[in-house]
Amino acid sequence: MSEWLVLTLAMAAACAVVLTITVLRQRRVGDDDDPSETPDVIEYMTMMVGVVYAIVLGLAIAGVWEARTAAQDGVRVEAQALHEVSERVQAYAPTARDTTRKDVHAYVSHVVHKEWPEMLDSGRLSDRGAELLAKVREDVTSYVPRDDHENQSYQPLLDQVGAVDDARGERAHNAGDTMPGVVWFGLIVGAVVAVGLIFTLQIRRSGRELLLAGIYSALIAFLLFLIWDFDSPFGHAVGDATGPFRVMFAV
Repeated sequence: MSEWLVLTLAMAAACAVVLTITVLRQRRVGDDDDPSETPDVIEYMTMMVGVVYAIVLGLAIAGVWEARTAAQDGVRVEAQALHEVSERVQAYAPTARDTTRKDVHAYVSHVVHKEWPEMLDSGRLSDRGAELLAKVREDVTSYVPRDDHENQSYQPLLDQVGAVDDARGERAHNAGDTMPGVVWFGLIVGAVVAVGLIFTLQIRRSGRELLLAGIYSALIAFLLFLIWDFDSPFGHAVGDATGPFRVMFAV
């Protein structure tokens, strides 16, 4: 199911629930009911709850967005460092150069096609990926430079392999969801309370009031969907964050 379809269904469901409750509640209201009798304290509490919940939603969105940006920056660093290894090894002897490039490509192919789906499902990186990266490191570190030109390329190659290892470790750290379960519980309960309090204002069945109630509930549903979408730092599909690998390598 696509994310747009999920968003559309969530917003439509939120609007339908709120409008249905409003209409059913209005049918049970007697003719002598006066909406102007809503106590001022209820209006004040509704406003305060809405403001506080809006702040919480803003902080949650900022947190998951920052985590996603940092995680995907790490992917670009990992892909770029691997690309540098593949290019700078040009200075080595043909046999060592071809072996290193082959192992780099094997690592990238494994990450994109096998490790990434597993990472999205389980939140963990594969042992096979670590083994393939260790093979790349061995290719670089075991080579003995033959002249000054190769010797000048040796240390930068080691640095790039180290950058790959660091970026991989950061990817493992960011593989899980950003928001803890208790935060999600608070967000959902807050949404129920924020939407529920609008019924204390004695909403009528006029088009204007129903429209505002529907927009309000749909907005909260949209913001919760936004947090859910950003909660996975590497997206919900393989193609969401593997772009740097696919651009720099033919995998």
